[in-house]
Amino acid sequence: MPATTTPDAPGASPASAATLDNSIVPKHEQLRAIILRLAKEDLTPGARLPSERELMDMYGVSRITVRAAIGRLVTDGHLVRVPGKGTFVADSAIQSTLHLASFTQEMEARGLTASTVVLTAERTTAPEDTAEALGLAQGTEAIHLRRLRLADGRPVSVDDAWYHPAHAEGLLDIDLTGSVYKALAEKFGHQIDRARQTVRAESAPAEIGVLLGTVAGAPVLFFDRTSYSGDLPIEHARSWYRSDRYALSMEVRL
Repeated sequence: MPATTTPDAPGASPASAATLDNSIVPKHEQLRAIILRLAKEDLTPGARLPSERELMDMYGVSRITVRAAIGRLVTDGHLVRVPGKGTFVADSAIQSTLHLASFTQEMEARGLTASTVVLTAERTTAPEDTAEALGLAQGTEAIHLRRLRLADGRPVSVDDAWYHPAHAEGLLDIDLTGSVYKALAEKFGHQIDRARQTVRAESAPAEIGVLLGTVAGAPVLFFDRTSYSGDLPIEHARSWYRSDRYALSMEVRL
């Protein structure tokens, strides 16, 4: 949960000194820009924004205008609403380079504590696209693992993964709150050494939004990945990452 840090007095903030004008730009868009500047320049991640009433008084606008401005910033991932507590500046996004690593390894490399909530762990019929990705006949059972991944206790991603039943036999018998990639290498002899994946932006499905602590329709990064050990397809996974807490970076060369 965001810290309940209270910002400096409104009058001390450069952004609070800004005013709305009567230009063709709608007032809620003008206010959105002012609040965004306040969040980025004057406040820190986890800091609480002034209340709706304070913002109404500061800028001489209606509650509808304030809610429209804040709602847009929440949807865009800049702010986070906590029922009963207020609106807070969103955490800075974890910057990830495009490389092959487990979630646990990636968070530990950034000095964060990774933790996991296991939502589903079962052996059941694989979806058609998963069967194709893993080289299985349609209707074949595979190992299904669905987990909520957290960094320093904050939800970052929901991973919905399927594993080849012949190459990960016994996976359901081990502790699934740690690194599955590490277990695949150490217990089953299958080091994940390459993957094919696509990444796209999409709106969070309702259930994913609840699990990630955001709202349905909030922007998320969606990953579809097939991972291999040598030529063996081991894992087919779909993951949804909070775009305000996770970002991709890369170096591009000629």
